[in-house]
Amino acid sequence: MIVGAGVSGLSCGIRLLEAGYRAEIWARDLPERTTSSVAAAVWYPYKAYPEDLVVSWSGATYRELMALRADPATGILVRTGYEIFPWAVDEPWWRAAVPGYRRISAAELPAGYVDGYVFDAPVIEMPIYLGYLQRRFEQLGGRISVRTLANLNEALAGHATVVNCSGLGARELAADSSVFPIRGQVVRVAQPGIERFVLDDYGPAGVAYIVPRSSDCILGGTADDGATELAPDMSTAEGIFGRCLALDERLRGATVLEHKVGLRPGRPTVRLERETPADGQAVVHNYGHGGAGITLSWGCADEVARLVAEARPA
Repeated sequence: MIVGAGVSGLSCGIRLLEAGYRAEIWARDLPERTTSSVAAAVWYPYKAYPEDLVVSWSGATYRELMALRADPATGILVRTGYEIFPWAVDEPWWRAAVPGYRRISAAELPAGYVDGYVFDAPVIEMPIYLGYLQRRFEQLGGRISVRTLANLNEALAGHATVVNCSGLGARELAADSSVFPIRGQVVRVAQPGIERFVLDDYGPAGVAYIVPRSSDCILGGTADDGATELAPDMSTAEGIFGRCLALDERLRGATVLEHKVGLRPGRPTVRLERETPADGQAVVHNYGHGGAGITLSWGCADEVARLVAEARPA
């Protein structure tokens, strides 16, 4: 049994079903109402640790997403984009996970920036992708039940093995006080003809990113540790739009379609491990992915399936 119907829970469910296990998901919210649905979802290992494990999990996910893009039902595009910095930087720690990569040229840098990288990455349109994952899970025999749990013992009462993909909910369900929200606000605008994504985490005006999808662009953003307000703040939205406009003039006059907020599940490190709370029982934890839930999803799902198999061979 899996707790959580976001991208992590669905990916784990698919891997377990493919390995021959029965799988049911219990979740407070259906996939389209999870934090995963808000994500701009360009592949990038953002605010997820430790780096050595994250680069392995994100590399595995990169390869899986690149394979899945052949199916238009997944909503996966591949975009070339760049990350820019107002100072000189070394090679990124995640470099080994990305095959299409180079240093940025001076001509490609916006005014005020001095260094950066250019790389190819999957861009995942989450409303489409989550629907694809849910259909794939259910076609393999999985089932999703909407249930609110007070703790993991409720799940263990009827199941020998529980996979905990509860994200921010793990703070209560797993009594893990190290889990904290990272509030992210985005603006969704109509696509004005932008094809390259831009990531700017250190610009003088604050975080800015532009993630172009097929018919819209996601503009971000914020990364406010500890903030829990789910209502969009219009002054914050104005700041996001202004920072992104400074990076790409084509956004001027773009139609604003939607304002969205999500609470990323922060943690000092990703928790991916197996516990044995009682004889014959196993809990596999898979949460604390920060801003990289999609980026780590398949790599972590593969690890979850391995841990489950060690505890309970199919």
